[in-house]
Amino acid sequence: MSKTVVFLGDGMADEPIQELNGKTPLEAANTPAMDRIAKCGQSGTLLTLPDGFPTSSDVANLSVLGGDLATELCGRGPLEAASQGIPMGEDDVVFRMNLVSVSPDGILTDFSGGHIGEKEQIEAISLLNSQIADNWKGNDGEYIKFYAGVSYRNLILLHGKAFSGAAVAYDKPDDNSGNQVKEHLPRAKTPDGEYTAKVLNEVIEKASQVLSGRTANGVWPWSGGKAGAIHSIPERYGVKGAIVAAVDVINGLGRVMGLDVIKVPGATGYIDTNYEGKADAALKALADGYDFVYVHIESTDEVSHAQDLKLKLQAIEDFDRRIIKRVMDNAPQGTAFAVLPDHPVPLAIGRHTRTPVPVAICKPGMTPDLVQSYNEKEAPNGALGAMKGSDFMDILLK
Repeated sequence: MSKTVVFLGDGMADEPIQELNGKTPLEAANTPAMDRIAKCGQSGTLLTLPDGFPTSSDVANLSVLGGDLATELCGRGPLEAASQGIPMGEDDVVFRMNLVSVSPDGILTDFSGGHIGEKEQIEAISLLNSQIADNWKGNDGEYIKFYAGVSYRNLILLHGKAFSGAAVAYDKPDDNSGNQVKEHLPRAKTPDGEYTAKVLNEVIEKASQVLSGRTANGVWPWSGGKAGAIHSIPERYGVKGAIVAAVDVINGLGRVMGLDVIKVPGATGYIDTNYEGKADAALKALADGYDFVYVHIESTDEVSHAQDLKLKLQAIEDFDRRIIKRVMDNAPQGTAFAVLPDHPVPLAIGRHTRTPVPVAICKPGMTPDLVQSYNEKEAPNGALGAMKGSDFMDILLK
């Protein structure tokens, strides 16, 4: 089997923009490396966020990696816990928890807490543990604990038999900037979720008092669950795989799917990330005997949520030149390459959408189709067609 590298630009896909004369950022940006994959291989689309499932990155990346959403989706919290090496017992439920900024009148003004820095983040999590978790009185051995992740991306663990993740409905913070927080609080989907929702809402209220006066002055718990059973990529496809990413949800997903997590110094999950370091980590993985490397970039998603056209174009071009080209120019001969987003984030709305994403694959023995550039307009004309489920991974690795 040939070596294979997947380049995943989180939230990279978009819609036509008037300022770009009706082009998408992918069409307008200078992306010779992505175009090179399209020219030498085949293109198509992949449905990553089907109806009935949350429009979050854990869902989308699980789709890209061939997961069965109906049976394998466990929530974002457990994946990020896996990334951090936090052990989860059968009575543990973990929710992803954003540190957020809320105005005095209760409006969510920033789902990232001003892209909170590490020092301020650690201080905030420490305060939440000392002033909320350590003083919380649960029933029958119950307890709660906060864990720091990367920047605004943190976790809250609820321990106890009465807690549930699946029975709690939630809204995504990055979908609700400008909205009243009180209208989007966790709530029970069934009676089994009533106690969990009550505790989470108590935590939200107390956290606003503990963090008062800070830029990140609130918390937003969401996407909770228990540790679940997800298929192993090495077992299914007979490969030794690795993942190169900055954020815990992607590293955690890779880890539970049997991929080795490669951490890169300076990988921030934002526009200032260590692009060259991530490219070199992928190349080293190939040299060290890995057959499959999944290179994830978060910056394209972050600037899309910020609805910043200039930075989105920059992030796409940085991804193309500083990662994709660098890897393609130095990878072993015969390496297969694929490029795609996990989901769109149109700048016009700054939120994830369910539109199928453009895909290009170039692998040994594949007959090129007529597509000559990589973008949302051209990809649907390619020979790969409209893919769904495990189609992408099956074409790539089988």
